[in-house]
This record gives sequence, C-alpha cells and structure tokens, in this order.
Amino acid sequence: MPVHIIIDGYNLIRQSASLKKIDQNDLQLGREALIDRLAAYKRFKGHQITVVFDGSPDFSHFGSPQQEKGIKVKFSKHGESADAVIKRMASQEREKALIVSSDNDVVRVSASYGAAVISAGEFEEKMALAAMMDIRGQSLESGSSEGWAATTKKKGEGKKLPKKTRRNQKKLTRL
Repeated sequence: MPVHIIIDGYNLIRQSASLKKIDQNDLQLGREALIDRLAAYKRFKGHQITVVFDGSPDFSHFGSPQQEKGIKVKFSKHGESADAVIKRMASQEREKALIVSSDNDVVRVSASYGAAVISAGEFEEKMALAAMMDIRGQSLESGSSEGWAATTKKKGEGKKLPKKTRRNQKKLTRL
C-alpha cells in the first residue's frame, strides 16, 4: 500500500536547526529549502508527499495545491490554519496517510483517524539518512539484514502487537 506523507511545513521548518536559520532570514527561502530536501527524499524513496503551509502572500495559491519539484505544496485558505487542512486530509486518507508534525493536537486527531504519525524531528533524521544513503548509492534495505541470525524461537499470540500498531510500524519502516 502506498504511503502519502503529509507534512506540517512550518512545524518541520521550525523544529529543524538548519531550516530554522534560513526561515528566520527569509520565509520564502525557508519554504524553498524544505521543498528541496523533500524533493531529494522523494527521488530516493518515491513516496507521495504533500507539504501544507499556513496562508501565502500570493493569494492565487490559497487552497489549491501546486506542484514544485514533484512535491505537492498546499497553502491554507484565508481564515483557515494549516493544522485544519492536515486534519481534514488525515480524515480523508486515513490509513494511507503518514502525518509529519510535532503539534500535539494534529498528532492526536490524525491518529484517531488511523493515520500513522511521526514527529518533525524524527522525520528530519529519516530525510538526512536517506540523503546520505543516496549520496553513497546505497539503499536503506541493503544494510537492514546485517546482524540478523536465524532462530527457532517462536513469538506466539501473547507477544503480537495490536494490528493498528503493526500497520503503523510497517509504514514507518518504509521511510
């Protein structure tokens, strides 16, 4: 099942030390730097990505998504927050969505719809790891079997995580 990554744009920018510095100097440059990083991540991983920002100085972008470097960029409408847009998208996408935000309200509501959730800091680490692997020409899966040893130990029903938790963990391992 494909994963649709929905990102709280300003939340991710302001959680990132490097993006925060760019954003403090120029808001537009901060957005562009984030989109550049997301485009590099998308080239390596191939997931559908939508980044949502609060309103735009350019009124032609309100509400309608635009495409930049393969990333869907969506600005909230006048009087609506990006958080509300993300919650609405989570309610529509449900289990197909992975929400990137450190906002507790967005996390709680999105999880209640069945969407997987990851904090902005954790996602930034995943983007950095993917960028590093892309530079080296490696895949994330190639090194994942190192250290694995065959075993006959059975897990049994008592140790199985709930289905919803297993589904969310499966989505997170694809990042």
